[in-house]
Amino acid sequence: MPGILVAALFATALPNGVVLRPVANLYSKPSRDADVVSQAIYASNVAILEQQGDWVHVRTFDDYAGWMPGSELKAGPAYAAAGRVAEVRSMFAHLYREASVTKHEPLLTVPMETRLAVDPDSLGADEGNEWVAVRLPDHRTGYIQRGDVTFDPPKLTVPEMLEFAKRFIGLPYTWGGVSTFGYDCSGFVQMLERQRGVMMPRDAQPQADWSGQTAVGHKNLAPGDLLYFGSSAEHITHTGIYLGGGKFINATTYQTPTVHVDSLDDPHFARILVAMRRPK
Repeated sequence: MPGILVAALFATALPNGVVLRPVANLYSKPSRDADVVSQAIYASNVAILEQQGDWVHVRTFDDYAGWMPGSELKAGPAYAAAGRVAEVRSMFAHLYREASVTKHEPLLTVPMETRLAVDPDSLGADEGNEWVAVRLPDHRTGYIQRGDVTFDPPKLTVPEMLEFAKRFIGLPYTWGGVSTFGYDCSGFVQMLERQRGVMMPRDAQPQADWSGQTAVGHKNLAPGDLLYFGSSAEHITHTGIYLGGGKFINATTYQTPTVHVDSLDDPHFARILVAMRRPK
């Protein structure tokens, strides 16, 4: 999540919390028996809206609200909102207690886009080294391999984003998923657009209705356009990104519950394609 979003979210008077699990589910109600509505990844900041017993109602950077157990959250100042930040660029990355992959098991494994505060005591010392020392949200020092992170996340062009999207083929579909541990359809599209600097709504219907996109027709469909599926334009339930040549990439439960490439000629998708959009 770009640093500018951190600053925008926490310019409010709401108290802040930092997620402590690699991927934390957000529930519609304060119960694990409730449905999952979205997720928040490790070290991300959330605004605390209210607390009910052991549960906390939070809002994520993309203005999405849900409940999570208080044990999965650390209340306090915004994390990695200033200073040098290492963002995980690999699909997954191990964090270790020391700069070694052999001495101990990983402290934890985090997904792509996890943002970690570089330990200020090590600034400059990591230059040219294989390892980066980071200060974790619980104040421990962790070590991550330099090859897993970037200090300057690139903003991708549309062709670069489409090529980047293919890295995710085979990842599992997960309802409410927003990370490389598993995406749902709109979480996958939202993540890919974020790589271009486009910050769009979380769910498929709000995405299709979003003023940041314009409608396009079949004849003008171009690679990078967003496809929306459902019973009508007012009842959209699925989304994907057009690759060109009648193909699109999506996180779906259709046939195999993974991220994969499908065809608009497939009768399953042809009959439910109801809207096409292009981010402005």
